[in-house]
Amino acid sequence: MENLLFSLNATLPVFFMMLLGLLFRRLGWLDKDFADRLNKFVFQAPLPVLVFSDLAAVDFDKVWNVKFVLFCFGVTVASIAIATAISCVWKDKSIRGEFIQASYRSSAAILGIAFIQNIYGNAGMAPLMIIGSVPLYNVMAVVVLSVFRPGQNEMDSQMIKKTVKGIVTNPIIIAILCGLLWSAFQIPMPAILGKTISSIGGAATPLGLMAMGASIDFSKAFAKGKSALVAAFIKLVGFCILFLPIAVAMGFRREELVAILVMLGSASTVSGFVMARNMGHEGTLSASVVMLTTMLSAFTLTVWLYLLKSMALI
Repeated sequence: MENLLFSLNATLPVFFMMLLGLLFRRLGWLDKDFADRLNKFVFQAPLPVLVFSDLAAVDFDKVWNVKFVLFCFGVTVASIAIATAISCVWKDKSIRGEFIQASYRSSAAILGIAFIQNIYGNAGMAPLMIIGSVPLYNVMAVVVLSVFRPGQNEMDSQMIKKTVKGIVTNPIIIAILCGLLWSAFQIPMPAILGKTISSIGGAATPLGLMAMGASIDFSKAFAKGKSALVAAFIKLVGFCILFLPIAVAMGFRREELVAILVMLGSASTVSGFVMARNMGHEGTLSASVVMLTTMLSAFTLTVWLYLLKSMALI
């Protein structure tokens, strides 16, 4: 019972915030357009600020863990490769890009920080997990959605320029670089600036979770049927089955293991849907997987946390 309560205390507050967003939409206080704008706002402002502040405050001389960062990077590469291989079975080639991105790309930044803060009271290993996975998430999302864009036969010079521009202007990647440089050069944080950054970054988790909840459209949950269900299974269960035992065997525990769990088994990110739509894809499959994984991850993450806690790994 103690392990179950631990798991529920970790997951339910996070998903209650999402349900609150859904409730606000049902009450008419939020509409879909506002939820979409709020998602975009969180992605462009509070979330990058939160990532920056977490990284800028880290003393990497004490907490830097090359083994952990390389593991997160390597698992992300392997996940992308597996998703790409599985996408070859679909006869409809127009959905391959969306399928690949939805299968591997987690809400690692928002949910990762939220879960670890909820369990341990601080961001823990989330910043290092973000370094190892989120830049690659974003870079490969731009590449995958460009290469497999409907009607795209080859990568012309214009598409390459758009791909590179999408990578270098990504707010999360910029925030990671700025945070790493700030920490590396040990730049002092003035109190006024620190409080301002803390206030802005503090809005990322509640706003992001409520925006995700308000974006849920149950009519789209099964819009793409089999492909959406396969992608959701891979996202919430498949990668965890494959890579969590490897993480345990390599000695990762507590905050490290929770960060890896969120990287592997959290819901597919809403920003993936936004990016797919903006890059010429239909977006229906992305929306379907986001809805399915968002609804089901409340149960799957609770089960994974319960199993890890029962084995005294976290």
